[in-house]
Amino acid sequence: MRNKVVTIEEAMSHIKDGMTIMIGGFMACGTPEKFMDVLVEKGVKDLTIIGNDAGWPDKGIGKLVVNKQVKKLIASHVGLNPEVGKQMNSGELEVELVPQGTLAERIRAGGNGLGGILTPTGVGTIVEEGKEKITVDGKVYLLEKPLKADIALIGASIADKKGNLYYNKATRNFNPMMATAADLVIVGAEKIVEVGEIDANDVMTPALFVDYMVEV
Repeated sequence: MRNKVVTIEEAMSHIKDGMTIMIGGFMACGTPEKFMDVLVEKGVKDLTIIGNDAGWPDKGIGKLVVNKQVKKLIASHVGLNPEVGKQMNSGELEVELVPQGTLAERIRAGGNGLGGILTPTGVGTIVEEGKEKITVDGKVYLLEKPLKADIALIGASIADKKGNLYYNKATRNFNPMMATAADLVIVGAEKIVEVGEIDANDVMTPALFVDYMVEV
């Protein structure tokens, strides 16, 4: 069994300027917070970040935005981080707002190798601009393309040494689907236990999706 447990410095050494990174969490709940701190210290820049939201100025993805390390943000909600609006209006940050359900489905499509999803959400609004429209049984849908990333940074409540993951309650959010949609998956786990200590019925992300783990 390959050892997937590494130091936080080793894990974050895989992140380079210009990469596309998925970051799990919902208003920073379930986000591997210590990863954010190391990335701020590391100073990687020109990142494209895919996350449910922009976090807070001092929490989650928000720390990277405040430190001006993000070139483009793809998210469903940015209202809790005023720095996003400031940088967006000044032209420093490109923001692609995606309805939350559509965002989740686009990530799922990326993880499952699909060419996209069809959704009626956004038809007849500015959301449809530049997108292909497809009619099925007389109803118009937007073709929303899949989302993939170079790296996914996900948080887990418990990981075993093989890489099987359990998420406690609301921390689960986008983490499981992001684990399927990136070339490299790095987990910040609150606790790492021996193989077999997580009941098989409680495994929410199987080990095959996980490349590296850090106990944080």
